Amino acid sequence: MARASELVATFLTHAGVRAIPPADEAALGPLLEHIWETARAQWPEVALAPGAFIRYLAERLPEVPPGSALKPVLDQLSLAELYLACACVQGLPEALAAFERHYLARLPEMLRPLRRDAVTIDEICQQARVKLLLGTPEAPPRLQSYSGRGALVSWVRVLALRVALNLAASEKPASDEGVAEVLESLPAPAADVELNLIHQRHREEFRQALREAFAALPERERHLLRLHIADQLSTTELGELFRVNQSTASRWLKSARQTVYEETKLRLQARLGLSTGEFQSFLSVLDSQLDVSMSQIFGEEDG
Repeated sequence: MARASELVATFLTHAGVRAIPPADEAALGPLLEHIWETARAQWPEVALAPGAFIRYLAERLPEVPPGSALKPVLDQLSLAELYLACACVQGLPEALAAFERHYLARLPEMLRPLRRDAVTIDEICQQARVKLLLGTPEAPPRLQSYSGRGALVSWVRVLALRVALNLAASEKPASDEGVAEVLESLPAPAADVELNLIHQRHREEFRQALREAFAALPERERHLLRLHIADQLSTTELGELFRVNQSTASRWLKSARQTVYEETKLRLQARLGLSTGEFQSFLSVLDSQLDVSMSQIFGEEDG
């Protein structure tokens, strides 16, 4: 009980929560102990003090309106990865070794679609490692800014891609050649109730067809779509990463998206057995929600 009370005091002091429901306040101590124990169980070799972790968690807690329940907010965070990040920031050798083994060691494979030589990939990885764990005279270690919202591996990958962008920019002069229009914004999801019902009825078939269509793409196209949709890189940034102008990156992206659309359509048509009219209605839902659904699939894969 004494430790639970200390964790509650630490959490409330550093979270800046002005008021919580009485039921939450009574359950907060056991909840914080459970969070610490569950997070530590994922990294049994990393011995991080409970108070240090709870303070770290509290300082990164999303804004909670007064009187709102805390547990749903905490449940949305990747608590075990926050635990590891906290231990790394504190410099625990076991945590640094685990971070190297589970995250940094995966960077070369994640960067392979950029088609850089081994020396450049190694330079990108080394710069990412320094930014993440050591920082610079101008900035603290970037790992401190990981908030637990989303998978840590995706967050590390995006940071490495930004490093690759900066390295590419330093290697060649900027060019305004071939600047083209940015891809058109996606249309809003269909508001028609009947179309939404069709989509709900065949959601699983749609998602499976989309997974298969995406998996059938060449590796470069898959990587482009993931970078643009999940990591939200612009066509300008994609061009710099792949060392082509924005016009070419935009054309590649449009082609990849169109291929996924056509392949998904073919697979659905073969599976659903809808009437011509129903299938045409379904296609409008497919067109409007394609990127949203791919983003969800990327999130599932990263998780």
